[in-house]
Amino acid sequence: MKNIRNKKQSLVIFLLPITIFLLSLASVFASIIGIPSSNKGTAAVSEFGTEPVQYSVVGRACELICEGKFDAADELFKHNSDAAEQQFGDATRQLSLIIEEYQGINKRMKLAREKTYAERLASLDKLRTEADVNDVNDVIEVLAAVAEVSELADKQQKGKLLSDKFVENVFQKAVDKATDFEAEGKWLEAYIDCYAWLVVIDPNNEGYSDYAQQIYDKATIAASLEDSPCETTAERYEGVNRKIFVRTINYLDIHYVNSIDYKQTAIEALERCRLLGEVMEFPPEDFKITIENQRTSYGYKQALSAWTVALEGMLDEIEQDSVRINKDKFLNIFEKILKLNETTVKLPQPLLITHFSEAALSALDSYTIIVWPRQVQEFEKLMTNEFSGIGIEISKPKGLLTVSSLLPDTPAYKSGLDAGDVIEKVDGVETKDMSLTCAVKKITGPKGTKVRLTVRRPGEEETNDIVITRGKIVVPTIRGWQRNDTGRWSYMIDPENKIGYVRLTSFSAESADDLEKVLDELEDEGLKGLILDLRYNSGGLLESAIDVSNKFIDEGLIVARQSGFGRIPVYAEAKKRGTHPNYPLVILVNSNSASASEIVAGALADKAHKRAILVGTRTHGKGSVQGVTDMIGDGAQLKYTIAYYHLPSGQRVESREEMKKQDRSDWGVGPNIMVDLNSEELKKMIDVQRANDVLVRADHDETKDDVEKYSIEETLEADRQLAVGLLVIRSKLIQAKALELARSDS
Repeated sequence: MKNIRNKKQSLVIFLLPITIFLLSLASVFASIIGIPSSNKGTAAVSEFGTEPVQYSVVGRACELICEGKFDAADELFKHNSDAAEQQFGDATRQLSLIIEEYQGINKRMKLAREKTYAERLASLDKLRTEADVNDVNDVIEVLAAVAEVSELADKQQKGKLLSDKFVENVFQKAVDKATDFEAEGKWLEAYIDCYAWLVVIDPNNEGYSDYAQQIYDKATIAASLEDSPCETTAERYEGVNRKIFVRTINYLDIHYVNSIDYKQTAIEALERCRLLGEVMEFPPEDFKITIENQRTSYGYKQALSAWTVALEGMLDEIEQDSVRINKDKFLNIFEKILKLNETTVKLPQPLLITHFSEAALSALDSYTIIVWPRQVQEFEKLMTNEFSGIGIEISKPKGLLTVSSLLPDTPAYKSGLDAGDVIEKVDGVETKDMSLTCAVKKITGPKGTKVRLTVRRPGEEETNDIVITRGKIVVPTIRGWQRNDTGRWSYMIDPENKIGYVRLTSFSAESADDLEKVLDELEDEGLKGLILDLRYNSGGLLESAIDVSNKFIDEGLIVARQSGFGRIPVYAEAKKRGTHPNYPLVILVNSNSASASEIVAGALADKAHKRAILVGTRTHGKGSVQGVTDMIGDGAQLKYTIAYYHLPSGQRVESREEMKKQDRSDWGVGPNIMVDLNSEELKKMIDVQRANDVLVRADHDETKDDVEKYSIEETLEADRQLAVGLLVIRSKLIQAKALELARSDS
């Protein structure tokens, strides 16, 4: 089977860093403010106390650094260096080194980007003379080269690139090739080989993005008609029925955060049914035979034609401005579609209901979904971070199912399995065409049952069967900067200055308690500053986010949830008990920090608390809270949006989807200090992070040079966001000393 999830994964690995970079360009750099040359300073209330103190040059420079204005701090020092050094000595020299270090980081970044841009441009120029634009592989190669150049180009350079005749010709060839793929029913190829690249290169071109989404939807539909190594098509839709969807709409009509636009919901659902008909022109052979055997009054093509004509007529009628649709009329449209299906194409009803409902709910938002009975178990695993399995992390580099790392104290740790092993079969089923999701399903299973993995070790020709008895696995959400051979994390990233580092991968029921243990451990070691890494943390439980935030503020609002229909807002307030010391706190965020991550980052950096400084790029922009109910019955669950959330100062965390519709870029939570990473920098950062995360087996051969760990210096060199965050913490520590001295002198 040509599995869309597997192929999509390969695309994401190559294109996501570019997408993240392009999204990050929407963020706005803070402007540099003028700095007075006088060294007298200005009166202010220090965050380290309630008494007014006279800020020194050092203190003011630290403030500028914490705003990301390193150049302004440098200018201030240049005009006041003698007075500052005379007054504060070592603190002044330390701060000068911080500014110098930042400038060095920035200079290396600029030189690296200029070098990379020149190399990428040269590669593209070479392709101008060597590429055959009539060959699809060459077209893909050129598109990849254009995407790489575009990523590092400034506005003027990008405009010139997109208007280049050669590039325009390649774009047209890509569109033409996508059309050829579509004519053969190769939707996935049309998306991956053509339109996905065009969207990455020119994300503001609505023609590209809209059509790319349509092709992707077709590819998704096509994949839903095929069996996979984990499930047949019949198994995939087991338990799906019309009553679940009807109950879903009735429930959402009362409980959804906003009043529902049933007209748009109907349009999206009918459009998906229309696309379903187009895909059915090229169904898998087994599926085609099945539906042909069910058909009596129509031939195959005649049935598809009747289906499409009827749908287009319904769409035309609904799209008229004067048409108004309420809940009952929408459900009537749903019933009409089911009846139309019975008299024309005779698709399996569960398949049709799944696609109709998925498209209909997508008109509300991206987070409201039906969790069908067969999906509930996997859904609950994601929500709780608990399941029965063997305790490994897996990935598919180069298309091979590979053990990325072992988890300590799990069945896999002492089984003979090791990091780097390639899993070729799971219980005799080959993994070559198996998606990661499918592989997880095959490897996990009831506690006490066995799974047989056929493994090939790097550098060895023979495979080896390893049988492991599954057990209960709890995936920890708290990580340090590096894991040692026993599985313990190192959290102190700067031992000299006593600065800790904690990465929170998601917000589970145990996250707050686990974080508490780590903070206690660090504080026992003399913790003076903390970096909390929420990059790539897509969220989790709201209560967990509140509990984590509550550890760092002792009073005031953490988050407010506002539902629609005039409902009373729900407020979460901080509690003084259990609050940790007011040491400097930096939170790392990026475009993959979403939901609960945005609540924590937004609350702690909000002007009402000013507890943390955010370093990185603008967060994802989810902006909403979801609830889960089983009230829709028959073993299904509904995840739906129940509220929007507001920061302590009252500002709503805006949705990326809604802001894009308004041509705005102020979604989510913006950083105090903008540090963007291009695709090459992201790859380097992720590679180093993954290497530091690896846990090998208990009896791993230490003489083999196959597991590389990186030093603190190497880790910081590979992660500019982390490096800048560390400089900010150090400057905050210097600021604290300067303010104490200023207070004692006053």
